[in-house]
Amino acid sequence: MMDRRIKIRHLQAFTEIVRQRSLKRAAERLFLTQPAISRTLSELEEIVGAELLTRGRGGVALTAPGEFFHGFAQASLSALEQGLAGIEEAGRQGVMQLRVGALPSVAARLMPEIVTQLSEIAPDLRLTIADGSHDHLTGLLRGGELDLVIGRLGAPETMRGLSFTQLYLEEVAVVVRPGHPILADPDLRRIGDWPVIYPPPWAAIRPFVERLLITEGVPLPPRRIETVSGAFGRAYMPGSDAVWLISAGVVAREVAQGQLVRLPIPTDMTEGPVGLMTRAGATASASQQLFATALDRTLRILGLD
Repeated sequence: MMDRRIKIRHLQAFTEIVRQRSLKRAAERLFLTQPAISRTLSELEEIVGAELLTRGRGGVALTAPGEFFHGFAQASLSALEQGLAGIEEAGRQGVMQLRVGALPSVAARLMPEIVTQLSEIAPDLRLTIADGSHDHLTGLLRGGELDLVIGRLGAPETMRGLSFTQLYLEEVAVVVRPGHPILADPDLRRIGDWPVIYPPPWAAIRPFVERLLITEGVPLPPRRIETVSGAFGRAYMPGSDAVWLISAGVVAREVAQGQLVRLPIPTDMTEGPVGLMTRAGATASASQQLFATALDRTLRILGLD
């Protein structure tokens, strides 16, 4: 954890002295007296516990610890400047906006809490949330119609031009309504006896579900409804004997509340990374950085960090 005694003025003085190679010129640039900037540098050296600069007739020079610390000090000030510039730019343009694509498991599991957190840290942020398949959302992201997407890592061909930052691992759940006949003998090989809500070919979880069924010797269910729509599944399941194979995050709330029951079937092999997708090489905007803060808070609250 960073020592709270380190202030922005310490970093500004240190980096400006290095830039000017002179305490006198650095003091003039920062509108300080030379004793004041010398005292600020001494405070910083005392806090970090190392000599950062040597003074001589030729000016100042970085010590080994100073050279190491200098890069981080510059990066910290640069990040702060970018953040302030982003907020200033957003203020000139009006209300900050962010367009987020959320795959089904994220839309159900993370987005409600993310929105709650954003309402606290950025109440004026105008958020647009789009849902849909992995191919659809990543296509919108590449085309600049979305700023970021959260969901499962897709096949390599769907990730061209995008960067992916993993957040957590998620598995597929097999769920039914309470009182379903299969609960008396929860064997995955029996799911073909009932309709099955099954991921379509373009769904990111489809390969994981296929791997699970092949490993367990279960044929492709003949009576299947191919969709990853959480809205459809939640509406259809209570009055049906269907078996639903879906990302655990989509039904986490319903399982916790007893509206759906998860079959006690090992699904570890269906685990896949869920992460944040952005356009490769793009600089994060102020609104994206605020979203990242809300996302970090949400992951801690849900125990996913």
